Order: sequence, then C-alpha cells, then structure tokens
Amino acid sequence: MVELLGPAEIRGLAAELDVRPTKKLGQNFVHDPNTVRRIVELAGISPDDVVLEVGPGLGSLTLGLLATGARVVAVEIDPKLAERLPKTVAERAPEVAGNLTVVGADALRVTSADLPGAPTALVANLPYNVAVPVVLHLLAEVPSLRSGLVMVQTEVADRMAAAPGSRIYGVPSVKLAYYGPARKVAAVPRSVFWPVPNVDSALVAFERGAAPASDDRDRLFGLVDAAFSQRRKTLRAALAGWAGSAERAGELLTAAGVDPKSRGEQLDVHDFARIAAAR
Repeated sequence: MVELLGPAEIRGLAAELDVRPTKKLGQNFVHDPNTVRRIVELAGISPDDVVLEVGPGLGSLTLGLLATGARVVAVEIDPKLAERLPKTVAERAPEVAGNLTVVGADALRVTSADLPGAPTALVANLPYNVAVPVVLHLLAEVPSLRSGLVMVQTEVADRMAAAPGSRIYGVPSVKLAYYGPARKVAAVPRSVFWPVPNVDSALVAFERGAAPASDDRDRLFGLVDAAFSQRRKTLRAALAGWAGSAERAGELLTAAGVDPKSRGEQLDVHDFARIAAAR
C-alpha cells in the first residue's frame, strides 16, 4: 500500500527540510493525490517500465509511479530533496522502496551512463523555464526512452504539440517531432500546486518514432533554428546565413522540393530533413 502525499504532508516535509520553493528552480509541488493518479494513468506505466522522473521534489509523483510496480530513477538537482526522497518512500511505500534510485544531478547534463538500467518512459513535472531543453536533451541522451508524459506550462505544451501551419508552431514543435509525435492530453489546474503558480499547466504526451531521413541531427536542428529566427521572411531569405547566400538557399530548397517563397511554419520535420540532406 502506497500512501500518497497531501497538502499537509507536503508542507510538513518542506518545513522539516526548510525548503522554500524558488522560481529559479521552478519548484511548484503537486499536493493533490487525484492529480498524481491521473498523471500515472495517462502515462500508461506498467510494472515492466523503468521510469525516468526529473525533479521529483518532495516525492508526490514518485510515490504514484512506484505504486504501479515500476522501477523509478529520479534525477534531482537539490541535494536536500535528493537525500530525503528515499526516506519518504521508505516511510510511505516500504514494499516498493527498493524500486527507487535517486541520482543527484542536473537533468540538462545527465547522460545515459549516469542512469541505472535503461529508462523506458519519462514522466515528470518539469520546471517551466527548462522544460523543452530537458525533454530534447533526454531524448537525445537516453535512446531507451520510448515514451513520455510531462507537465509543463500550457503555453509551452501548446508549442510542443503544435502542427505545421499554426501560428505557435516553431522550433520546439519541429525538434520534438524529430523524435516522434506529441500531443497535449490534459489541462492541470493551478490549485493542485504549492505554491500556486501564476500560469496554467498542461500534460504533453509523446512517443519515440522513426527519425526523419537525415544523417546529421545537429545540422537539421541548426537549419530549424535558422528557419524560425526570422519568421516573417521567406525561407530563401531566412536561410541565407545558414546556406551561405540567399541564392544558395534557394537552390537547396528547390532541390529538396520546397518552394523558396514558403516560410518555416509551413514545413514539417520531414521537409526540414530533406533540406538538410540537400546541403
């Protein structure tokens, strides 16, 4: 039996550790057990999974993930929180405490070699200011990750899951699509967090798929950055610096079957891959 954390337990742990949630680390702790259960259910976690959790904080979501019987690898940058988490799990979920491994590290710098086992799913309440970089970094560094469900700011969720042609479609949309399809699956009310954030949150789910035909991810991502750096310009003009000249950009676009007068928000990741390959 796993005892999830409620508002009183969250505040009690914070007081014990003298933790004052900071905007710098994006610390907004989930204190609603029903929200935790919903996240775990939507993530589709099974006992066969090795879940990678980023920023477990005081352990709300960690306990919910462990309740599925899965193993959990929790990456926590705050030393106090990292040290307390195994104790919290031992107190509230002793039967599955052995399924938890805590890695004290920055998720933006962690590599697969730092993680025990081979994580299969990423499930996390991510700090709003680093959500997209963390997801992209982990998908690149941990090839065993097959799926993910992350809680992020609603505006970020919309951008991550946006489709070509949308005004919010941009760099995060294309780069995440490189690894596989993403979709916004649910809204999360502000009231389930402590402290209450001043932005709305949402859950984004994604799955790893076959990467587009491109032999150089860094070249492709550099192209995407260039294409959206000047959104109002045609791709022929926006990619002049990337290609060496506007004329050369036009040649590459034509070779890839893309109209040089089109704009970045009109292309999907496969279009960008063809342009990168043409270079």
